[in-house]
Amino acid sequence: MAQNPLKILFLADSHLGFDLPMRPRIERRRRGQDFFANYAHILDKAQPGDIDLVIHGGDMFFRARIPPLIVDMALARLVEVANRGIPVYIVPGNHERSKIPPHLFLGHKNIFVFDKPKTFLFKAGDASIALSGFPFARKIEGRFQDLVTQTGFSEQQADVRLLCIHQTVEGAQVGPKDFTFRHGPDIIPGAEIPGDFSAILSGHIHRSQLLTRDLEKRRMAAPVIYPGSIERTSFAERFEDKHYVTIQIDPLAQDKIAQVDFHKLATRPMIKLEIPAQNQSLETVTKSIQNKLHTLDSESIVRLQLNGLISKQVESTMTASYLRSIAPESMNISLAYTWGRPGEKPPFGS
Repeated sequence: MAQNPLKILFLADSHLGFDLPMRPRIERRRRGQDFFANYAHILDKAQPGDIDLVIHGGDMFFRARIPPLIVDMALARLVEVANRGIPVYIVPGNHERSKIPPHLFLGHKNIFVFDKPKTFLFKAGDASIALSGFPFARKIEGRFQDLVTQTGFSEQQADVRLLCIHQTVEGAQVGPKDFTFRHGPDIIPGAEIPGDFSAILSGHIHRSQLLTRDLEKRRMAAPVIYPGSIERTSFAERFEDKHYVTIQIDPLAQDKIAQVDFHKLATRPMIKLEIPAQNQSLETVTKSIQNKLHTLDSESIVRLQLNGLISKQVESTMTASYLRSIAPESMNISLAYTWGRPGEKPPFGS
């Protein structure tokens, strides 16, 4: 057996390609650079002697049809890790429509994709870890246990078993109001978490969390680890810290999961900014916006809301380009909505 615990680096929901057009019509700060920066930062931590293997829990990309250059950039980083002798395991997520885009880099001997239910065996010295998993599955209710069986996990001898998925498990929470997933066709009941595995490693839920009990407070047969997204993908996540996870595995211990650590990532502030604009002139509204913006961190991501009965001049002037012209270049700023003339729907949506 291995004398030292094995260490896994686990990340998920990197959503690479988000706000990163290859041929932008407008030169401005792009949030996609933030996603790639955290992705690179995490993978730089995968060094021989510190990390034994890397698992990406799905939604590597922000959509299925992704520019080839984005795919190149993302997979090149994984190849760097694989070239260090550290194997990388990838679960296709829902944003990839359960399939990683084909690429020559995926043929690397140290890169493995759960393109269907299957089990991979990782060995380090005399210790072994069986990693089972399958791509994101819609309407998994009533199918989960069968998909687990299809991985062939029971046919593989190993000291430790891990299940790698990209799904929603009962009890997971999201959003500023702590919305809790309870029951539904896309939710795995806590009672169905199999005890054959030491832990369930899952992407899909953007809030970092560790689930050990179901909604009835019964202990689940294995803990469910969500590293969360590596960046804030919406204003619903503006109060959440973002993380990646390291997991120490002790094949000799009764509790194989020796330690789970959530490592905080650098994120830019997300601010909802409300400006009273009731019957105010364009000059007054602009000055109010600028005064507020100058009190914020210049790296902020700002969603602006104008409140009150606004003039046609204000409504027509508050374009994306105008807002960028009055904000620091290092900010991202957008208009959420305004309250317009009586009886009209908000002209900018909600």
